[in-house]
Amino acid sequence: MTKTSNVPYQSLEPARAALVVVFLIVAAWYLTWRTGTINPAAPVFSWVLYAAEAYGVANALLHLLMTWRLTVRIPSPPADGHTVDVFIPTINESTDMVRHTLLASINMDYPHQTWLLDDGNRKEMAALAKELGCRYTTRTDNRHAKAGNLNNALQQSKADFIAVFDADHAPRKNFLTNTLGYFCDSKIAFVQAPQDFFNLDSYQHRVTREKKVVWTEQSLFFRVIQRGKDYWNAAFFCGSCAVIRRNVLEEIGGFATGTVTEDLHTSLKIHKRGYKSVYHAEPLAFGVAPSSVVPFMKQRIRWGQGAMQVWRKEGIVFFARGLTLAQRLNYLASVLTYFDGWQKGFFYIAPVIVLVTGTMPIVAINHEFLLHFIPYYLLTFWVFEEVGRGYGRTLFIEQYNMGRFAGFAWSTLGFFKSGLKFSVTPKGATPKQDTYRFVTPQIGILLLNGVAIPLGIFLYFWFGHLPAEGLVANIIWAAVNLSLALAIVIYSLRLSVFQRAEYRFPIPLPAVANIGGQAGGFFTVDNVSSSGCRIYGSFPATMQPGSHVDGVLVLPAGLLPFAGKVSSVIKAVTAGDEYIKAAGCCFEWDSPRQRDTLNLFLYGSDLQWQLNHLSEKITTPLDWLLGYSGEEEREFTGKHWSVMIYKEYGMSDEHISSGLISVSEKATDIRSILTFSPIQAGADVVVAVFSRQKQTILRGKLAPAGRQLECPTSAIYVYEAGNLATIEKWPLTGTIQIQQSALSNILASSPVSLPLPAFASR
Repeated sequence: MTKTSNVPYQSLEPARAALVVVFLIVAAWYLTWRTGTINPAAPVFSWVLYAAEAYGVANALLHLLMTWRLTVRIPSPPADGHTVDVFIPTINESTDMVRHTLLASINMDYPHQTWLLDDGNRKEMAALAKELGCRYTTRTDNRHAKAGNLNNALQQSKADFIAVFDADHAPRKNFLTNTLGYFCDSKIAFVQAPQDFFNLDSYQHRVTREKKVVWTEQSLFFRVIQRGKDYWNAAFFCGSCAVIRRNVLEEIGGFATGTVTEDLHTSLKIHKRGYKSVYHAEPLAFGVAPSSVVPFMKQRIRWGQGAMQVWRKEGIVFFARGLTLAQRLNYLASVLTYFDGWQKGFFYIAPVIVLVTGTMPIVAINHEFLLHFIPYYLLTFWVFEEVGRGYGRTLFIEQYNMGRFAGFAWSTLGFFKSGLKFSVTPKGATPKQDTYRFVTPQIGILLLNGVAIPLGIFLYFWFGHLPAEGLVANIIWAAVNLSLALAIVIYSLRLSVFQRAEYRFPIPLPAVANIGGQAGGFFTVDNVSSSGCRIYGSFPATMQPGSHVDGVLVLPAGLLPFAGKVSSVIKAVTAGDEYIKAAGCCFEWDSPRQRDTLNLFLYGSDLQWQLNHLSEKITTPLDWLLGYSGEEEREFTGKHWSVMIYKEYGMSDEHISSGLISVSEKATDIRSILTFSPIQAGADVVVAVFSRQKQTILRGKLAPAGRQLECPTSAIYVYEAGNLATIEKWPLTGTIQIQQSALSNILASSPVSLPLPAFASR
């Protein structure tokens, strides 16, 4: 089999590889033995169960092919002089959503032209493109849906390369500079980056807050599987977050039409022509994941139906000329995924059949069966976790398997259907009746298994219709199915309730604000969107909902004045005393440009991951046994962030700046400091910290060198200070009451020319 040439890769470590070998031996041993356990009294039931198990092993082999070696891509700097057009297709997305994406696209490094491809022919989209200086295209019909929209723009574009983003996917500033360098190889047809999603409260995200782990249903695909496919030159175009060479598109007749998954179809046509693809595993754009089960399942069904159409139209294994054997197997694995629905559905129904009818799919459940089944079963899940490198999460995957099985099975019927229509994944709220409709199969599995358990027990004691070991085994099996169905139904219904119209980013920011007419103070802002935020700090006791708020947000690129009202007051009790812990605030912007300034900072960035220690990866069983923590390195220490002002020791108050400092319950923890301008390496600094309940003055030396966090608008500098000591007085002024005197200095030091708030001018 042919691999991608001269590309560095990471192979399975020896311990994991040895475990896989053991699994393969045990699986072969188990399947061979199982052929002798077929129950002649129920041959159809028995052989269907055996076929489902054999299908699982075949899928495991394909999975191992894709995940054994993962490419490690390091891009070269892009050459000068390329022309790049950025296509953003839209049909019914909201103006605000498209605006976020356009702003992030325009802000990207490397010269390019952003195009808004409006298949909805909407006046507001034409006006938006004109306002932001983008090219605008539309057409009189929606023939071939998204692919037709892209091809319509392709006919008008003349650029060397086409970057494609869905209307909800805001790219990072360095997207083009980190992808265009691969095209120095003339055989590279497209570069695909991961599709990451910023709304961590979506249906496909699972958050374990105490461990700061945020896993998504697509983590395994984008962190592992696509890298494995890349090794075999089989990574495919995902429809967004990609750059494609124009002349290759023209050679294959443009973006592929005739199926509802133009991305997979286009990839296959490109690979059949002998061109190469690149999967660049760095998150470079962030979109909106489905918020509930309805858009989630509609999207997956469309993907499955499109995969079936591509299979029928292009062929994959036997009729796909131009593909290597490895490429055929990789594409086959992607298509066969949707047949999991039939396999899982049978597994969910099988114990019900046994408990109700007394029909066993195997001759007997005895010690010999347990000797073969238990090692095979445990190794199946263990190997899945290990080859997933900590991104597998078996328990969550099995819940999503339960949630997807009916949709996947239904989508495979697309192989026999023609005239399927492309449907855009809904981004808004979902009516509750639709949620119940989409979890009906899972409710059915829940009820069937829930009824089968007591009914099976009743029939056993009254009629002895099953051997005791068969009863116990199938009760356990049915109970597992019941628990999976119950978990996914509860989760689906919980996420169907009202959610915020706009996602709130858990990104801390310094702010200087006047609340309820009180003289200005320093506050920490969090849970931010362009519609509002949450504010932490020292509040007036009389503050209540409706109180006026005005001030400035301190952003990396400068100051952003804001106004608004308190929408909620959050109280807490410490040592019997009640105090105001935080306040919700709704923004009231003076101009759209102010809102754009904040949105440009929030979207197209992974700051919420970096600043909150979030990770997708967990420790696998083998990591634990070997004493190795598989968790990704945490960037920062501390429980939360607080606003601070600082200066180098000995400097006058004119040199005061603001930033953030990590606050921890342990005084011995190393502090992390974020600033929006660089500090001299090893500088001796004095810091005033304005936490939620008190003010503290600290002094100490920073780590010898800092580093930078990528930000859409300007850099954020990171330093560590492990020896900050508390001091009693602010140097030079001799008092901690520095707020009002420091306000004007902070505002005056900003590179942005803004009028001072009234409270800061005193």
